[in-house]
Amino acid sequence: MQAPKAKKIAQLLETHGHQRTDNYYWMRDRDNPEVIDYLNAENEYLKTTLQSTEEFQEKLFQEMKGRIKEDDESVPYLKSGYYWYVKYETGGEYPLYCRKKGNLDATEDIFLDVNLLAEGKAYYQVGGTAATSDLKTLAFATDDVGRRIYEIQFKDLETGEILPDRIPDITGNFAWAADNQTLFYSKQDPETLRSYQIYSHKLGTPTASDKLIYEEKDEEFSCVVHKTKSEKFILIHSESTISSELRFLNASTPLGEFQVLQSRIPFLEYAADHYEDHFWIRTNHEAQNFKLVKAPISNPSLENWEDVIPHRESVLLEDFDIFSHFLVVQERTKGLCNINIRPWDGTSGHYLQFDDETYTAWISTNPEFETDILRFGYNSLVTPASTFDYHMVTKEKTLLKQQEIVGGYDSADYNSARIWAKASDDVMVPISLVYKIDKFKPGGSNPLLLYSYGSYGYSMDAYFSSSRLSLLDRGFVFAIAHIRGGEDLGRAWYEDGKMLKKRNTFTDYISCAEHLIAEKYTSPEHLYAMGGSAGGLLMGAVMNMRPDLFNGLIASVPFVDVVTTMLDESIPLTTGEFQEWGNPKNSEYYQYMLSYSPYDNVEAKDYPNLLITSGLHDSQVQYWEPTKWVAKLRELKTDTKLLLLHTNMEAGHGGASGRFNSLKELALEYTFLLYLEKLT
Repeated sequence: MQAPKAKKIAQLLETHGHQRTDNYYWMRDRDNPEVIDYLNAENEYLKTTLQSTEEFQEKLFQEMKGRIKEDDESVPYLKSGYYWYVKYETGGEYPLYCRKKGNLDATEDIFLDVNLLAEGKAYYQVGGTAATSDLKTLAFATDDVGRRIYEIQFKDLETGEILPDRIPDITGNFAWAADNQTLFYSKQDPETLRSYQIYSHKLGTPTASDKLIYEEKDEEFSCVVHKTKSEKFILIHSESTISSELRFLNASTPLGEFQVLQSRIPFLEYAADHYEDHFWIRTNHEAQNFKLVKAPISNPSLENWEDVIPHRESVLLEDFDIFSHFLVVQERTKGLCNINIRPWDGTSGHYLQFDDETYTAWISTNPEFETDILRFGYNSLVTPASTFDYHMVTKEKTLLKQQEIVGGYDSADYNSARIWAKASDDVMVPISLVYKIDKFKPGGSNPLLLYSYGSYGYSMDAYFSSSRLSLLDRGFVFAIAHIRGGEDLGRAWYEDGKMLKKRNTFTDYISCAEHLIAEKYTSPEHLYAMGGSAGGLLMGAVMNMRPDLFNGLIASVPFVDVVTTMLDESIPLTTGEFQEWGNPKNSEYYQYMLSYSPYDNVEAKDYPNLLITSGLHDSQVQYWEPTKWVAKLRELKTDTKLLLLHTNMEAGHGGASGRFNSLKELALEYTFLLYLEKLT
């Protein structure tokens, strides 16, 4: 079968006197039958090209699915006299939300069965869930398209009845007031999908009478609503990439007026929780790596902020949790997570100890104040996801659950390590990697998959994946490049990989690839790159800069048409991201974006083998970006290597819904890699 050919209709785009010709601009029209026909033709071309691997794909899917315990459940947590948990049953794609009253031997109450709700639907997802404080009513958000546009429904937890109230076209973010009748929720702009309004709904009243509480007028800001851990306050959190503003209201007075905690100031970020008569605030005020302050509820503005944990140059303060006798702080030092326990009584604190060389640890679900038990999570490249309870007085650590790998798994069969690569400006960049010991071959002949993201200050920690074993057991090395643009080594690490320093993200990744080759972990003939969304931008940029480094590349829902997208303020997310990428209406940013935008820099040259995936209903990276990119690559590339596009016609940014359906897409991606290595 011949590769699909897209028609060329030149669209002239002019900015700052500079002209660009976009032959595939017409693909933005999802209502055009020719667009759908082209997407279907690309899907068929991929299926035909990889037809010989169909049995292997199914085998791989069953292999990955077979490692997952089908009848599984989360570790219950105690809140308001109930133990709450989520479980899956054999044969079910979707979760069951459950609770038990008083103790774990009590009768199970399945208060939400998503399998029943999803019957007959190609896509289905439950977003947020929240019960009223009297535990009589449940609010839950549902999406049956994949565009992350939700409808709130309500269930009577005493009778099991689904109530008639429905709130359509919302974000899925909401919080109950203390009266058990008023729900605050956020709503998005129907065109840009920016979350910009907060409404209140009274149970039993028409949605049309819902009251607009707050509207965010600044198009670079979005807003959400949530409750403090104490459940005493409702917070409206307005946020841009560089600034925050919180409003608070006593949850017992839902008809009252929200007060501003601290008015927005450019480059001032903060988030708050409540304890006793103070707000506890994580902020970057005169603190690049953030610090913890407290402020009296009666007058919480900036001039009354008192340092609790001062700023530290070498420690990023990521999160905190408050208990009646302890303050717990999640930090990051030299790229690794640490959890610090600090008693309120002034006695010395301590850190939890972790053994792996590279790992992930985090504060987990801790809804209760009056407890000395901290729930935390841990995993590493060789340690399955684990949930612990830690007694903050006795320092006793109890493993409650570790992810079970059906069929058996022995961590001693695998080796994980952290190495460092020197970037082009001599900065040292960490790399986490893992491989199966008896499959690793010295000399550079190992196939290696190098994964990364590198944007929005999102730290890409070393994590365990049972599905990844299908690569490791076939001889692959898996590596994560902790490049700038993430926050892995602190806030400066992020600042050095955004705006007019964005190219550091790409050159860091290239340096990591070169280092892995130089250290004989792999070679260009066996090196593969992978990233999604903004990590897909990374893939497109490094592929244009150094196509010779990689044998193959996977770009999932890739953000690749940077300039055109950032010039179009009608597209979801654009205005809110000017402080991440820059605003191309400014000539300096336009020229800089143009220098790395993957779509704008496709050339007539050889490229690696490529698999590109997208979702027709994607609200974050519109389907046309990867589609246009593939069409332009087909037009210009000079090699005969694989170029495959897979569009999920029924899903959005997160891919297929359901517990196992997403594994079919992963099986396709892994098959692509193993096919190129002749291991199918």
